[in-house]
Amino acid sequence: MVNIKINNLSYQVPEGSTILEAARLANVDIPTLCYMKEQNEIGACRICVVEVKGARSLVTACVYPVNEGMEILTNTKTVIQARKNTLELMLSTHDKKCLSCVRNQDCELQKLCKDYGVEDEDKYAGSKPHYEIHKGTVITRDNNKCILCRRCVAACENQAVGILGANARGFDTFIGCAFDRELSEDNCIGCGQCIVACPCGALRETDATDLVWDAISDNTKTVVVHTAPSVRATLGEAFGMPIGTNVEGKMVTALRMLGFDQVFDTNVTADLTIMEEATELIDRVTNGGALPMITSCSPGWIKYCEHFHPDMIPNLSTCKSPQGMMGATIKTYYAEKMGIDPKDLFVVSVMPCTAKKFEITRDDMSASGYPDNDVVLTTRELSRMIERVGIDFVNLHDDHFDSPLGISTGAAVIFGATGGVMEAALRTAVKAITGQEAPTPDFKEVRGTEQIKEAEYEVGGLKVKVAVTSGTQGADILMKKIKSGEADYTFIEIMGCPGGCVNGGGQPSQPPGVRNSVDLKGLRAKALYDSDKRDKMRNSHDSPVVKELYDAFFEKPNSHKAHKILHTSYVAREKN
Repeated sequence: MVNIKINNLSYQVPEGSTILEAARLANVDIPTLCYMKEQNEIGACRICVVEVKGARSLVTACVYPVNEGMEILTNTKTVIQARKNTLELMLSTHDKKCLSCVRNQDCELQKLCKDYGVEDEDKYAGSKPHYEIHKGTVITRDNNKCILCRRCVAACENQAVGILGANARGFDTFIGCAFDRELSEDNCIGCGQCIVACPCGALRETDATDLVWDAISDNTKTVVVHTAPSVRATLGEAFGMPIGTNVEGKMVTALRMLGFDQVFDTNVTADLTIMEEATELIDRVTNGGALPMITSCSPGWIKYCEHFHPDMIPNLSTCKSPQGMMGATIKTYYAEKMGIDPKDLFVVSVMPCTAKKFEITRDDMSASGYPDNDVVLTTRELSRMIERVGIDFVNLHDDHFDSPLGISTGAAVIFGATGGVMEAALRTAVKAITGQEAPTPDFKEVRGTEQIKEAEYEVGGLKVKVAVTSGTQGADILMKKIKSGEADYTFIEIMGCPGGCVNGGGQPSQPPGVRNSVDLKGLRAKALYDSDKRDKMRNSHDSPVVKELYDAFFEKPNSHKAHKILHTSYVAREKN
């Protein structure tokens, strides 16, 4: 420990701490823009400058280490003026169309300008660069709003994709892909972690809400919505509710109020995914199929595999994701049951994931002859729809999902957390192999937010080695271990985003003070595990809806009909 002073008060802090870390231990808030803990600690934005007695100039708190006897001042007139000047310089090249910006009132730059009394937005008016807005299927990139903080660059690098970086030099510097390619032309996997990292409106999901409003207004369409497991654990944050609040009932009510004809639960086909996936795994183990089998629920991971590890495509489960299965089930089973022509069904999914927007455009995603899902909304997009029509979300009553696709199990809800798919699959695999239920449905070894988790289980005399990772950096590590012969697994779960869907690229934004100091992934995941624990049905194979789907329509897991509707294919993609 070292002795320091912050704003004339004495503290002891760990040796090697930065000033920023020391200040936070002392409950002193130093503002930041470019800083992301353990990802982007570069001192580039100059917002975190402070005075250190004896230093000849202001220093950046996020990278400057403390030492014995250091005296730090965080709020002097000089410091405040320096931060204000920096903000005014940022605004000199910033597109200040704040009223129409998707991040209005949720923008870190906007908040800092308010906090530091920036009134003259054009104090340093002069030459201003102009960039074309790149609007892709998944992500819209507007460099006119970019402040060059490089947080998106760090996020992309942390995903082992690394296609974003600084192009040109000096005043002409801009963030983008090499040769100014659009994201869709490069190796972008659509995970959206760059959007989560962006402090302002330079990166956002490509908005699809107008398509949904149009469909709801179309009297010729039956508009069905279904929501992913993790959305219920995060949507409340968009309305100021505590992190980790399960708002399932309020969410269903809000969706009905928006005008959807039917509100279904994607958890139903999470259960269906487990039945198909567990059966596929057992078939591969007993009949010499490609092992390890790797889960296919995360479209960000799937696209990463196609770009960076195409030789592992045979190892991917052929199962569609729960989103894909639900859309396909609605436009086949439900359409037949209700006597509705699939062309008159408009299916909207609400997902934590921006990559899901790409997934619905893939080949083999139109089991009925029409797209399985017509539109994907992120959690953020849904929150904006709710806000637009003035729904008082916090005070809504709880409602229930509609029949026949509204009852699921605890195994399905934990899909939203890293390790959840693996745990759900193990519960059903034990029953399928041994004919008996697992002694406990809790496989805690695969839980948690560590980058890579490994475990070995003996099931009916069969040794099953499993691994779980989240974030494609972890996926890259696992793939290299398999190819080198260092690891020998039976089954692997991979989620494209660190922490799984609870930390997806489409989830509500949180300020850096929260992301850098609160276990966001853990709190959100806890809401899902608590739901699982309370559920009377905790195994996918116990779901009455799943049983009805097989008895009345799909026949049995991995049947010819199930393969045709619920399974898909992949393609090796060029790596730029």
